Amino acid sequence: MKTLLVSAVALVDADGRVLLAQRPEGKSMAGLWEFPGGKVEAGETPEAALVRELQEELGIDTWQSCLAPLSFASHTYDNFHLLMPLFICRKWQGIPQPREGQLLKWVRPMVLRDYPMPPADIPLIPILQSWI
Repeated sequence: MKTLLVSAVALVDADGRVLLAQRPEGKSMAGLWEFPGGKVEAGETPEAALVRELQEELGIDTWQSCLAPLSFASHTYDNFHLLMPLFICRKWQGIPQPREGQLLKWVRPMVLRDYPMPPADIPLIPILQSWI
């Protein structure tokens, strides 16, 4: 079974809210809410992948030094195993904009469970709630 390395980030605003992105129609798990991020390409570190993905998906700039590792998800789906480090980021430039058809929503950590998420993301919720 193939292992897929995906890097994700909990962007935390000045009010302590976390940014969620809803997977658009046509993608696997469409309609579910997730932390922004994406696949780590060959030769990339998880941090470098996040800096690139945040620019591509949301049009914001951040730096590897602003990404603090928090936890990770390890989950087996039907046809691959997902390994996903989750970082926290409180500093970026620009205003997140949906560039890939996704919806964005700033959410208080205590209501994260109100948003349907992919199975790999769910165990990250209590870790994030205890951190913020």
